[in-house]
This record gives sequence, C-alpha cells and structure tokens, in this order.
Amino acid sequence: MKADMKNPSRGWAIALIAAIAIGLGFFADFVITCFEKQSYPQDYAEYVTVYAETYGIPENLVYSVIRTESDFESGAISRVGAIGLMQLMPDTFKWLTNDVLFEHMEVGMLYDPETNIRYGTYYLSYLYDRYGNWDLALAAYNGGLGNVDKWLEDAAYADGLGGLKKIPFKETRQFVRRVSEAWEKYDKLYS
Repeated sequence: MKADMKNPSRGWAIALIAAIAIGLGFFADFVITCFEKQSYPQDYAEYVTVYAETYGIPENLVYSVIRTESDFESGAISRVGAIGLMQLMPDTFKWLTNDVLFEHMEVGMLYDPETNIRYGTYYLSYLYDRYGNWDLALAAYNGGLGNVDKWLEDAAYADGLGGLKKIPFKETRQFVRRVSEAWEKYDKLYS
C-alpha cells in the first residue's frame, strides 16, 4: 500500500494496460467475427428472408443449405445435374411446380436465384412437415424421399424412435453433418 502512495501513476499505468488489453481482445474478436462472416455470408437475404418466413423455415438453415450445396454460386450444376443455389434436381423441380404447387415452370428458372431459393425453401418445408425432424428432412433433401422412407423401415438404419441411427449413403451423411455444422455457425454469428 505504501508503494502505491509513493508512486500513484503505477496504478494508473496498470489500469491503462489492462484496459488496452481488454480493448484489443474485443477488437480481435470483432475482426475474427468479420472474417468468419465472409465465410458464412448472407447473400440473397431479400429472398431468403421472405421465403423462410413464408414457409416457416429458419433463415440460417436456408443459408446453410445454400452454402453447403453451391457456396452461393447461382449457376452451379452438380455432377448429377442439380442446379442453382440450393441444387435442386430438375425432376424434383418439375414435380414441385407441376404436381404439388401447379405452377408449371421451366427447369431453366432454377438458375434464377429467387426461384431457386423459393422452391428449395418450400421443399425443405415440405420435407420437414413430412418427417418432423431436420436431420431426416436434410437426408431426404440430399438422398431422396424414397431412400429415407426405406431406411426408416429398415432396422439396420432406423433407431426405433422415428429417426435414423445411421445414414447409409456417405454423401448424404456428410451433407447432413455439414449443413448442421454450418447452421450452428450461422446461429452463432448472426443470432
């Protein structure tokens, strides 16, 4: 105590150093978050927000699917022919537009970001309504409804509680994991 009385500026110097260190910590966290947000963008927000709300889907899930499927490249085409931001298969799009929503659109519209996000988000909503579980909905989005239905009937894959203990397709298993991880990251960065 006597040392502080002889040199009161020492206490101020320690407080100043501590304040600078805390400030630098906040600044570093801010910079890291900015860089992370570049890796987890919210492009096409004007469409994602509208259609996520319209179809009752978490916005960050839609961003996670887009990031995982196409990395926000609207002209993306997969090796199996899936198109656009949310990588919808032409047959799925035709089924949705012709048989489910009766809107009859051309497959080429999948390159339009708004159209792709609208139907991709609707399809996620449809799958969630069908399965009541995001992991199953995502598995069906990637691996197909028919496959998920078969897996749910097979004791080797079904968990007995309406879910899956294992997804047999490696690509689908990785897709569900990657979307789930991205969703957690989006929630952390933007919520």
